[in-house]
This record gives sequence, C-alpha cells and structure tokens, in this order.
Amino acid sequence: MTVTGRFASGRYIVYNAQYCGMSDSADAGDGDGELSERERIRERKLRELRERRSDDDIDEEPGAETPRHPIDIDGPAALQRTVDEYDVVLVDCYADWCGPCQMMEPTIEALARESDAAVAKVDVDANPQIAQQVGARSIPTLLVFANGEPTERLVGAQDRASLESAIDAAA
Repeated sequence: MTVTGRFASGRYIVYNAQYCGMSDSADAGDGDGELSERERIRERKLRELRERRSDDDIDEEPGAETPRHPIDIDGPAALQRTVDEYDVVLVDCYADWCGPCQMMEPTIEALARESDAAVAKVDVDANPQIAQQVGARSIPTLLVFANGEPTERLVGAQDRASLESAIDAAA
C-alpha cells in the first residue's frame, strides 16, 4: 500500500506502508465501525500536518516579526539584504578581541530578543570591506538603519538606553 502526504513546505512524501512496519492486519477493524489502528494514525498525522501548515502560514505573513537573535553578516550582499528586509536594523561592527565589544555583547543579544529592530553583527576582521563601506574606523561602531538608510552612528561602548533611544527614533 502506498501512502502520500504533503509537508507544510509544499514537498510531498510517498512511502510504502509495508516497509514502515505496518501489516495488513493493521487495516482490519474489529467490525464494530471503529477505526483501525492505521486509520487512527492517518487521522492523527493528517491533523498534525494541517496544524503545522496553518502555523507556517501565520509565520510567513508579510510584516512578520524580526528575528529574536542577532543576524551574522558575512558579506556586503548579506548586509544589504538585511537592511532592505527589515524596517529598522541595528548593525554592530565588532571584533572578537575587542574588550568593549565583548562588554556590549549581552546588551546586543537582549536588544535582539526584546526590541522591534533587527540586530545584525559584522565581524570587522572577517569583513573589512563592510567596515570600510560603513566607515567603521573604531570598534564597536553601531549603526541604525531605517527603511534602508543609515540614520544614526554610535562609536564606542554604549549603554542600553542609548541604543533603545536610537532604535525608537528610527522607528
């Protein structure tokens, strides 16, 4: 017996029930109008797929929430995509060896979780072309983008209130 299912992503799965450990006896009901074990499993799986699909549809609506973790930027194209995708983006230009950058990391992580802005992180050692492009001559340098355009630049370690104010002003 062949069974076909559709994932929320749109992909289909086809499998042979014989090879999945289901015998023909699983199809046999007890004759009282009750569902067989196989039919109960099918019904449960179908419900789960429908629930998953409806959850995915909600997540993919336009204007979906910003990520709740910093976005690692690995090149100029990734930075441009991120700035274009979200209304407000806080970009943290940092280096792993930088003491003030390390000191600010918990604040950056908290802003990513709790603010309405997307938070992007650029390692200036791995991406010197981005540092040059945005004019990050000292680190940490934090930039706020609104609607694809830079609106504020903060250089050096900043407190959370300053960053929240910059984000709110851009929103």
